[in-house]
Parts: sequence; C-alpha cells; structure tokens
Amino acid sequence: MPRPPRSNSKTRTCAIELRKELTPAEGKLWSRIRNDQLGVNFRRQHAIGNFIPDFVCIEKKLIIELDGSQHLEQEEYDKERTQYLESQGYKVIRFWNNDVMNNIE
Repeated sequence: MPRPPRSNSKTRTCAIELRKELTPAEGKLWSRIRNDQLGVNFRRQHAIGNFIPDFVCIEKKLIIELDGSQHLEQEEYDKERTQYLESQGYKVIRFWNNDVMNNIE
C-alpha cells in the first residue's frame, strides 16, 4: 500500500502544539480511547499530509473527528478534508462535541 504524502514541518509542529491543548471534548474522548482501551491504538492530533485529524487509528485506518459549532461555517473545507483522508484509505467518522460531553457511551 502506498504511503500517504509526508506532512510538512509546519503541519507537524502545529500537531505537536494541538496535542498540548485538547478541547474539553477531545480530553474526554481521549480518556476513553487512549492506551488501547478499545483494543486498538489511537493517536491524537496526528498529521496526515497537510491535515491534522483529532484521533487516528493507523492499524484500522480510522479517523475520529470532533466538531464544534465552528464546523457549521466550514462545511466545504471539512468536505475537502474528508475526501483527501478517504483517498488515503481512511474511514472518517464525526461526532459533535456536545454529544461527546453529554452522551459519550
């Protein structure tokens, strides 16, 4: 399987910074999926190409994205981003932040 394009240094630096400051919803979900709690390993804020998905399971080619209200105003960008990630073989699933905060199960 071909490798995805390598992330540029700016994207990797941004990913490192994002890992330091998780949103409350990201923190809550991360506490449930980290350390192989689901039987697979997830990475958070892992750069793929020029994008930084919230959570990535490389083994299962699965991306979990958490969306806040700002995503209502960037639907076209999210669509393009999802299309790129899917073209790299990933399945992208999205959840609203309030769903994670109020109904994580």
